[in-house]
Amino acid sequence: MPGLLFWTLVVLATLTSLVTAWALGANSNSPPFAPAIGANAISTMRAAFLIGILAALGALTQGGAISETVGAGLIEGVQITSLAATAGLLTAAGFMAFGVYSGYPVPAAFATTGAMVGVGLSLGGDPATDTYRRIVTFWALVPPVSGGLAYLTATILRRDDIPETVGVPLLAAVVGGIIANVQLAIVPSPPEAAQSSIAGFLARQLPTPAVAGVDPAVVLVTLIAAAVSFRFIRRRTQESVDRGIRTFLVLLGSVVAFSSGGSQVGLATGPLENLYGAELGLPGVLLLALGAVGILGGAWMGAPRLLQATSREYAQLGVRRSIAALVPGFIIAQVAIALGIPISFNNIIISGVIGGGLAGGSAGVSRRKIGVTIAFWLITLVASTTIGFGLYRALAAVLGG
Repeated sequence: MPGLLFWTLVVLATLTSLVTAWALGANSNSPPFAPAIGANAISTMRAAFLIGILAALGALTQGGAISETVGAGLIEGVQITSLAATAGLLTAAGFMAFGVYSGYPVPAAFATTGAMVGVGLSLGGDPATDTYRRIVTFWALVPPVSGGLAYLTATILRRDDIPETVGVPLLAAVVGGIIANVQLAIVPSPPEAAQSSIAGFLARQLPTPAVAGVDPAVVLVTLIAAAVSFRFIRRRTQESVDRGIRTFLVLLGSVVAFSSGGSQVGLATGPLENLYGAELGLPGVLLLALGAVGILGGAWMGAPRLLQATSREYAQLGVRRSIAALVPGFIIAQVAIALGIPISFNNIIISGVIGGGLAGGSAGVSRRKIGVTIAFWLITLVASTTIGFGLYRALAAVLGG
C-alpha cells in the first residue's frame, strides 16, 4: 500500500504538471491568433476563448504521442518514478518561469526534454541514443524547413502574376488537404492502429486496391477537402480580398492553435506517463485531460495580455507575412505530432518570420537577436539536463527515494 510520501509526491507532481500546462496555454498557444487580431479580424477576448477551446481539444485528441515520448522514450532501462517526475517538472517549470519573467526566449520543449533526460540519467538509466538522434535532427531541420516554406509562401503571395483571389485559396487548399489526413484519437481506427484520420476513415468505407502503396480513396478524400477549402476562401476573396484574407487568418489561427495544443501538452503530461499509467493504473486520456484543463485555464487567464503584445508585432509584419509564418507552423507541428517529437513553437514561428521577411528583401530580425535566441536554446537544453540530474539526486537524498 503506497504511503504518505508517495501520495504527497503524486499531488505535487500533478500540481506541477498543471502549472506547466497553464504556462504553455498562456504563452506557447498565443501566436496563432496574433495575426488575426493585428488585422482586426477577431477581438482579443474572443481569440483567447477560441485558443483555450481549440488547444484543449488538440491536447485531448493529438497529445498522446509526444506525451509518451517525453515520459518513456528519452531514457532506456528505467521507469520515471513519482519523485523523478516531480524533479523533471519542477526543473522545466522553473525554466519556463524564468523565460516569462526575464523576457529571454526559453523554449519549453528544450527545457522539458533536457530535464527529463537529466532525471532519467540520475535514476541510472541509459541514454536513448536513437531517440536523441531523431529529435536533434528534427530540431536542426526546423529553421531551414520553416524558413524555406515561409519564403515560398510569401513569394507566392507577393507575385503580381498570381492574384490574391488565387494565391490565398491555394494555401487554403494545402491546409485543407493536410487537415483531412491529421491523425485524431476521436476518429474510429482499425485494430492495428492507435489513431486514424478523416481521410483514412472515409477511405475504409470505400475499400479500393492500393496503387504503388497509395490508397486511391485517401487521395480522393484529400483532393475533395482541398477543393472545398479552395472554393470557400476563393469565394470570400472574390467578394472582398481583405475579408477573404481575414477569414483565412482566423481559420489558419484555429488549426495552428489546435496543433499547438496537441504538440505542447505532452511537455506537461509526459513526465507523469509512468506514474499515472503503470503505478496508478489510470487511462492515458485522463492524463491528457489534466493537461488540457491546464492549457485551457492558461489560455483564458493568461493569453489576452500576451495576445495584445504579439498582435502589435504581427500587425507590423503585415497579414501576408503573418500567413507565411503560420502555414509552416501548422505543417511542421503536425509532422512532429505524427513522429512523436517534442517541439518548440517559438522555434518554428521565429524561423517562419525570418523566411517570410527574406521574400521581401529583409528578414526583419537582426543577426544579433537570432544569435542570442539560438544561444539560449542551447543553454536551456544543457542547463535543464544538468539541473534535472542534480535536483533529483538532491530530492532523493533528502526524501530517501
